[in-house]
Amino acid sequence: EETGGKLVIKRPKDGPLLLSGNVTLMTAAGRVAWRGTKCALCRCGQSKNKPFCDGSHKDAGFQAE
Repeated sequence: EETGGKLVIKRPKDGPLLLSGNVTLMTAAGRVAWRGTKCALCRCGQSKNKPFCDGSHKDAGFQAE
């Protein structure tokens, strides 16, 4: 898979971080945990699928700019 290039991060109001571009998530030990081109990362801390968003922010009433 490709690496590098432009990474776009959007912060929709009261929602997850939306990443698009070549994304690689690494573990603390340096292992590749996930690689792809689009993902939504949890900001509320309520997701059952961390670090990814599962929509739990809606029920939790999460608020952010």
